[in-house]
Amino acid sequence: MIEPVHSPQPEGPQSSVVPGRRLLAGVAVVALYALLCAAWDELAGTWLLALGGWLLVALVDLAWSLQTVKTPELSVAEVVRFTKDRAGTLRVHLARREGTPDRLRFALALPGGFTDERDEVMLTLPEEAKSHVDWKATPAARGRFYGVRAACELRSCWGFWELRERRVLPCELRVYPDLLKERAVMAAMFLDRGQFGQKVTRTIGRGREFEKLREYQPGDGFDEIHWKATAKQGYPVTKVFQAERTQEIYVVLDTSRLSARPVQMDGITTTVLERYLTSALVLLQAAQRQGDRFGLVAYGSRVRAFLRAGNGAAHYGACREAVHTLQPVPETPDPAEIVRFLRTRLRRRALLFFLTDLSDPVLAEEFARHIGPLARQHLVMINQVRPPGVQPLFAGEAVTETAEVYQRLAGHLRWSELRKVSQLLRPQGATVAMMDDEALAGHLVTQYLEVKRRQAL
Repeated sequence: MIEPVHSPQPEGPQSSVVPGRRLLAGVAVVALYALLCAAWDELAGTWLLALGGWLLVALVDLAWSLQTVKTPELSVAEVVRFTKDRAGTLRVHLARREGTPDRLRFALALPGGFTDERDEVMLTLPEEAKSHVDWKATPAARGRFYGVRAACELRSCWGFWELRERRVLPCELRVYPDLLKERAVMAAMFLDRGQFGQKVTRTIGRGREFEKLREYQPGDGFDEIHWKATAKQGYPVTKVFQAERTQEIYVVLDTSRLSARPVQMDGITTTVLERYLTSALVLLQAAQRQGDRFGLVAYGSRVRAFLRAGNGAAHYGACREAVHTLQPVPETPDPAEIVRFLRTRLRRRALLFFLTDLSDPVLAEEFARHIGPLARQHLVMINQVRPPGVQPLFAGEAVTETAEVYQRLAGHLRWSELRKVSQLLRPQGATVAMMDDEALAGHLVTQYLEVKRRQAL
């Protein structure tokens, strides 16, 4: 279940004609000749003949060019993918038609939020082979964009006019979150091996997944004996368990008004939702490498997107497609609705990572009131980004100014309120963590690997 994104209807080409340099130069020459005619009476009136003849030649050139000069055929991929804040390329293919000049001026107008590296380019088209233009641009916003406009300018047959044609290309630009920094911080998790890193750790517990039956051995517990098999075989038979190899992981994203809070990341102002999305995609990649099944849920006052748990690169691509268009919506989240939805849809016990903001006391109290039944059915871990300045009173560097004392006190009071929320949710069975936005992705992966190591799910 994903909110649909509708593409606009394509527009037809728009043509226009502007005077060329040759026509303007001829008119300027005729104007100078008119000044000379004003000085000599015997030349009076001849400039009108010169001007009329020049304009007649220009009109003939225009009429002939409109019939014979053709713009090249333009084609582009239906979907072009970019990464936010990183340069990408949009390739446009051009094919000559009969009547297409050798040289033309070409330009692209991308939707708002894209920064072009150049305004226009002069092209020389080959006789038979197709040519292409690689238009480089950098997107500043995530989502889907339409309305890529291409403009071609060609000279008329005699060069008196510039024939221009503008058209909207049937192209969809998809801009995805930038995961480069998160990947660099956790480079070990992207190595081509089954487990993360090179350190071998012991798995705690005996496992929950049934593997086989075997004869009873000294030291086996009575709770491990398979009584039906024992009665049938006539001697004690023990059940053998193994660590669960496939678990279900869900990331639950809060896209309500709380996710629109601005945060600073490498000097760039972004929103909390952007940090949620990048961290969620990194966590899903970690689950994919571990062989677990992973899914995605996005909600506000209602559920906006839901992808049931799956595995493989294709399913990860589907998750990425589902979230790259999400934007904060000006509505209040409904904890009761998302809890009801998850309890209805998720039958198998799963690990749920909530990425939300519990800084609003009223919403935090409502969240705690409804999370109990869900936490008894699933393993719930709630993570939120630490607001700026929210920390214990004596944490951080020493105070240097008097005004900073009051800022520290305000931050301590907010930190104390969030700590009370954590203490309120802990008896319900939910784990609450608050961290800096730079460490969110790494913290989620650490939580996930620790759950697998301890077999807490």
